[in-house]
Amino acid sequence: MQEIARGASEFIGEEYIASLVQRFYTTGERFIVKAGFDPTAPDLHLGHVVLLSKLATFQRYGGDVKFLIGDFTATIGDPSGKTQTRKQLTRDEVEQNAKTYKEQVFKVLDPAHTEVCFNSAWINALGIGGLVNLTAQFSVARMLERDDFTKRYKENLPISIIEFIYPLLQGYDSVALNCDIELGGNDQKFNLLVGRALQRSYGLDKEQSVLTVPLLEGLDGVQKMSKSLGNYIGVTENPNTMYAKIMSISDELMWRYYELLSQKSLEELQAMREGVRSGNLHPKSVKQNLAHEITARFHGAGAAEIAQIEFDQVFSRNQMPSNIPVVEFSTQDSGVWICKILQESGLCPSSSQARRDIQAGACKIDGQKVLDENLKLTQGEYVLQIGKRKFVKAIIL
Repeated sequence: MQEIARGASEFIGEEYIASLVQRFYTTGERFIVKAGFDPTAPDLHLGHVVLLSKLATFQRYGGDVKFLIGDFTATIGDPSGKTQTRKQLTRDEVEQNAKTYKEQVFKVLDPAHTEVCFNSAWINALGIGGLVNLTAQFSVARMLERDDFTKRYKENLPISIIEFIYPLLQGYDSVALNCDIELGGNDQKFNLLVGRALQRSYGLDKEQSVLTVPLLEGLDGVQKMSKSLGNYIGVTENPNTMYAKIMSISDELMWRYYELLSQKSLEELQAMREGVRSGNLHPKSVKQNLAHEITARFHGAGAAEIAQIEFDQVFSRNQMPSNIPVVEFSTQDSGVWICKILQESGLCPSSSQARRDIQAGACKIDGQKVLDENLKLTQGEYVLQIGKRKFVKAIIL
């Protein structure tokens, strides 16, 4: 139970979880643990891995995981924490994103105790009559207990009826799967509790326990990890990039990543903390162990070793990376705008961010700092760099 509770934000029904684990050790009977993922983007990042790691913990102690891909609910969009109605995804977008999810989750989960489910299987079967019956199980007043809905209502911001439907459909997933435990981020608490309520309404002889996990801070150490914010570490990123990004986090944030992502035991983590406090361990070596562990999990030990050597070469000895991505641009009369190159090569998410990076002195060309945000490059080859870890070779034809 200490390992299950590790890094959790909140437990609801902890005694029931303990009884399920006890039953597993006594009789070998397994129990059902569910977590839902709406495939709103094609790739998972380490923020998602926090939840996957907790699912893997349950698998070790008797849990059979229902990895639920919300292929139906993703077409609505989860309103949790949102200040406005979300854009709905097309069916093609959902199916493509769901395919990549299935390819990535078994880097963490045990396939022998994982079933990948799609909630369209039972939601489509509900029909209009079933949907009307589902909406009858919850009141508008209960829906408005959600902080984000309350805030939007008071500020006269629109709330669509379909957003009220979303928590009900997520809760109905727990009915359809006969869940014992549901996991989610701490911003999902309301939706998870709806599942408990609906299990009662539909006559199940159980109320699922709920365990929430914190939202992992991104590379900036402030905002939650998000691809749109550019502060993420993707599980499909190449090993050199993954290793370098982990090494870039602060020493303080490192312990948070250890607690939520590492497979090291609580005793091992405590020993490392004490080693750093006593001066017997340097924080950099502890962080290297973390970067190696996570990189090896997704790319293998050999790739992690190479990434560690590459990092030491580039960042400790100020040498160029051994393998720089190459992009080509067709020249124009006056050359190619530096911000266009930075954006289209992937070094910056937008031209406005490229401007800010240049103004901050974070951009270099062939090792020389660039300060002119209006610079245009003519025919030739250039090595562009943003910060310490992002490189690309631009060939202007």
